Amino acid sequence: MLKIILGIILIIALVSAAGGIVHLRKVAARNQKEMAPYMGQNVPYSASLGKVLIIYYSKTGNTQEVARRIQHYTGGELYEIQTQKPFSKVPWFALLVKRQLAKGEYPSLQEPLPDVSAYDTVFVGSPVWWYTAATPVLAFLQRADFKGKPVAFFSTQGSNYGAFFKDVRSKAKNAQLLAGAAFNNLDASYNSAVDNKIVTWLNGLQASPEKEVLVGEQFH
Repeated sequence: MLKIILGIILIIALVSAAGGIVHLRKVAARNQKEMAPYMGQNVPYSASLGKVLIIYYSKTGNTQEVARRIQHYTGGELYEIQTQKPFSKVPWFALLVKRQLAKGEYPSLQEPLPDVSAYDTVFVGSPVWWYTAATPVLAFLQRADFKGKPVAFFSTQGSNYGAFFKDVRSKAKNAQLLAGAAFNNLDASYNSAVDNKIVTWLNGLQASPEKEVLVGEQFH
């Protein structure tokens, strides 16, 4: 009986591993197709966005990396959203987040929050958790008033941003909404292409301030 049970467990593990490999291959193929238009020569930065503020939350560093690249081109100031109590690295982290989302009970944030009054353009970035924005960013949006400023959201994720843009745009109080951009977590071989995607997005913000689509694709 024990051998049968172990055999079943082994089969389940192998099937799961095979499914994971297939998924990763599909994601890699989609990434290659999406980033193909941005490969090649560097796109020159030509946007004029005024004084820029880049607000972001990052747990693993992916969103921070995109925020810093935006800062590189715009010369903007960075503001990192931080929780009063850092998220612990526990196996049930995903369940904790799902519970926060279900109940709308978001983590408390460190003060002070940024005042957008002195800025001409505001960016807000977040990783995607459970197909929406990270709960610290949702906590920030509960309290933020963008005071009529142009605001552009950006996300980082494994492969699917889900309802991220729909959710954050609906919660951006008094914001003049600009086009957003979604960035999959890619390896270093895509660095130049990611830069080109960022610059293409930034350049387009000035030219199409009323555009309500993601750079390079339509909203779901």
